[in-house]
Amino acid sequence: MGKFVITKRSNGEFQFNLKAGNGQTILTSEGYSAKSSCENGIESVKKNAQDDTKFEKKTSTNGKYYFSLKATNGQIIGSSEMYESVSARDNGIESVKKNAPDAETDDQS
Repeated sequence: MGKFVITKRSNGEFQFNLKAGNGQTILTSEGYSAKSSCENGIESVKKNAQDDTKFEKKTSTNGKYYFSLKATNGQIIGSSEMYESVSARDNGIESVKKNAPDAETDDQS
């Protein structure tokens, strides 16, 4: 079972990582100035992770693959790590869809 881990960056911003059951990070958020905004971001991931149209598949300038999850308003909620192949990226998306809806939140900030 996946979990969201909230941490505080060195600049004071809050962020969350969605981790799969094996502990691997599958989605990382932007930085938030308030913890409540970070928590709202988690709720947005839970809500939007089941909608295929909210995932934007991308290729970086160095040829690696990644994806972003967008909210209804078009803002990016979180982004993945870089993957070596399209199939690995697509597996990452499936992992977010599987883990996000029921993931617990672990506040380590």
